[in-house]
Amino acid sequence: MADPMRIRAALAGDETTVRILMSHVMEPGTRRDAAGALIPAHFIKEVEATHNGKVVLSSLFTGSVAQNPFLSFKFKGAAKGDKVTVKWTDSKGDSRTDEASIA
Repeated sequence: MADPMRIRAALAGDETTVRILMSHVMEPGTRRDAAGALIPAHFIKEVEATHNGKVVLSSLFTGSVAQNPFLSFKFKGAAKGDKVTVKWTDSKGDSRTDEASIA
């Protein structure tokens, strides 16, 4: 299982800024190892963030995203102490879900 995501969510005025650092190898499937064999693709495909059960971000990634991707987005309608839940699913079917409280 992958390391936990580092999620920070902060309310400023009526807008919440969410910053996420995801730990993942993000192998595109186009590189070769020292022996010349193709390294299989293994990357995050889908990311979804929810607040109070409502989807506030839905994103599709490809193999061209860098290792340990960072993602930042904003949304409205949250309050301090609310939870933001982030889930990713990768090309091998593995997934990770973490949450953070809004500060």
